[in-house]
Amino acid sequence: MTTLAGLLADQERVLGPDHLRTLVTRHSLARWRGKAGDPAGAITTLAGLLADQERVLGPDHLDTLDTRHELALWRGEAGDAAGAATALAEVLADRQRVLGLDHPDTLATRHELARWRSRTERGDDAESPVLL
Repeated sequence: MTTLAGLLADQERVLGPDHLRTLVTRHSLARWRGKAGDPAGAITTLAGLLADQERVLGPDHLDTLDTRHELALWRGEAGDAAGAATALAEVLADRQRVLGLDHPDTLATRHELARWRSRTERGDDAESPVLL
């Protein structure tokens, strides 16, 4: 993650904070924070990124939708299965509208929504790692 953090600092300095490559690196850094065992750090980073993506790219951009999807997953992994399911249902509606019912990203969100709804119905906490 140190290498990504250094790259991000360079990109922000050279390309600017709103450049697409800078935003992509922020997403990667957030993902690796979560995978390294820091779901709260991933959530914080993704939430900040999402606000910037919505402003720069718009709410229907594929990268914005990806960030919303991943943010929901990390919320679930942090112990908020119901919040993850709610957020995924919202992302699913937007992915269906933007990408269609059969797009792989739409199907991935449907899969994750079913997984988190199942955990919510069983009362499970986030006990198994997410497969992002």
